Amino acid sequence: MTELWKHSAETLAALVRNREVSAQEVARSALARLAAVNPAINAVVTEFPAEALAEAGRVDAALARGESAGPLAGVPVTVKVNVDMAGHATTNGLRLQRDLIAGTDNPVVANLRRAGAVIVGQTNTPAFSLRWFTRNSLHGATLNPHDRGLTPGGSSGGAGAAVAAGIGAIAHGTDIAGSIRYPAYACGVHGLRPGLGRIAAHNFTGPDRTMGAQLTAVSGPLARRIGDLRLAFAAMSAPDPRDPWWMPAPAAMPEPPRRVALCLAPDGMPTAPEVADALRAAAAALAAAGWEVEECAPPSFRDAARINMTLWMEEFRVSGLPKLDTEADPDARIVAAALRAVAAKGGEPLDALRERATLLRDWQLFLEDWPVLLCPVSAEPPFPDLLDVAGEAAFARVSEAQLTQVGLPALGLPGLTVATGSPGHPMGVQLIAGRCREETLLDAGAIIEAHNPPIGPVDPFARS
Repeated sequence: MTELWKHSAETLAALVRNREVSAQEVARSALARLAAVNPAINAVVTEFPAEALAEAGRVDAALARGESAGPLAGVPVTVKVNVDMAGHATTNGLRLQRDLIAGTDNPVVANLRRAGAVIVGQTNTPAFSLRWFTRNSLHGATLNPHDRGLTPGGSSGGAGAAVAAGIGAIAHGTDIAGSIRYPAYACGVHGLRPGLGRIAAHNFTGPDRTMGAQLTAVSGPLARRIGDLRLAFAAMSAPDPRDPWWMPAPAAMPEPPRRVALCLAPDGMPTAPEVADALRAAAAALAAAGWEVEECAPPSFRDAARINMTLWMEEFRVSGLPKLDTEADPDARIVAAALRAVAAKGGEPLDALRERATLLRDWQLFLEDWPVLLCPVSAEPPFPDLLDVAGEAAFARVSEAQLTQVGLPALGLPGLTVATGSPGHPMGVQLIAGRCREETLLDAGAIIEAHNPPIGPVDPFARS
């Protein structure tokens, strides 16, 4: 049999449920892969093999009793280190929080456990989860397993690098300005940013976040298979009343028309030729499957990005800025100053909240006519690592290329990164849909996936 750590989540869960292999066998395989490759990439910053084997043992015991072990029975997963996991520190990449031990699981972690997942470790994030790159003064830098010279993305860079390298079949990430979609893009895997309220989440180690963050920040999965994203999303979106924003999707939603708006350069963003080529190939795949595809422009991403930046930096002013000088992370200081300078041009938070309603109305009307938007994840291929701290011009280049990353969260709509590149050369496209239309995104994503070579785990730097 193929080494178990190479299998998809769907395959592993079926093997465990059918008792063809034990959950403990799967866990041991995943832990062996972690031990083999993580020293090279530093994707997982906290490992807990004893806990993982104990969780796997509980899955096996439930199956032995004839009980259901859940849809993710025995599937190895990782959890980002910025969400509470009982008994472990919620560091968020900060030395100041190295001893912030969670007493209870974040709802998203609790839902993964209830679904039978086996958590093998916590993944890295930049300080304050503030960047599209992943380095901090507590845990160090995460490297992209495709190419050490490329960013692994951020802020869920550890999650993207882990699942790309075969450390778990599914990785948990968070997204307030692209932090699921961009690491998926940079690491050559798929990543789903669910819509607002679809996945319950809250850290009990801290107070509730500001209104802006409540409207923009979400948790979601990264994986090497669209089918695994579907499985993970179903498990992670289970009810949990501890998140007042959580909402179920309507029981029966009519199928939207299979119409796709293709936009190669939203709001004039300077899209690189290889990015445009990937978008055209994805559009051709959807057209071949019977979808109507037409080039047309959506409502403004720039207005959405301005609103999101205002709300994001208001959240940072409250929760991050008081810690910035004490933490003294050099990267965080540079990036925070640059982001706050951009946000200062955006207006007041209350005005941004009002403008959000106006803009979201325009987007909802657009998505009634065009249920799926196909657009860039980033204007450029994955950046050279740490480009954002290389100077003002470099930061401006990064910021401009990430327009669609920053804009989408302000709208509360779901977005999906679909990987289309090859080992050593990550590339991808982004799909956006209306509220509660994650399944529509996954359906379209599966078509694009089928027109590209299967994504397998990469050995770190094999093509360097």
